[in-house]
Amino acid sequence: MPSNPVTLDQFRTSLLAVLEETFESVQGIYLDKRTSLFETLDGISAEDASRAPSASRSTIAAHVYHLCFYLDVLLRSIRAEAAGKVDWKESWKVQRVAKDEWDALRARCRQAYTDVLAVVKGMDAWDRPDDVTDSIAILAHTAYHLGAIRLAAGVVSRD
Repeated sequence: MPSNPVTLDQFRTSLLAVLEETFESVQGIYLDKRTSLFETLDGISAEDASRAPSASRSTIAAHVYHLCFYLDVLLRSIRAEAAGKVDWKESWKVQRVAKDEWDALRARCRQAYTDVLAVVKGMDAWDRPDDVTDSIAILAHTAYHLGAIRLAAGVVSRD
């Protein structure tokens, strides 16, 4: 049986398509229309982002801050930069945001995503095993938090 290995360009194209769906806009890969991360966040006010869905759950703002923190850590790993000791507890420190802080946090998230795209598009070789693992982890981790954010938004929204 002949082998047809996936080329770097094929992997990159698939990865970019799923990243786009997860963060920007649904392409029909796995999300429902208008449920990407940025589409979801654009419909959430700072007030709702600061409201915990229950006493034992984090706010939407906390999920977004944690997601940005995580993306920064993974980007350093993909770039083979020293990350040092990562304080994951610190990644959950933001729980409440004012309107300007919410706007800045969403902008930070968009910038982290733009940075991820630049790294993925610019990699000529994926010669470290962690490169593929980290890129897949970005998708899985973001999808997890997108689900948590969408569930929380359904609870805290005061439309």
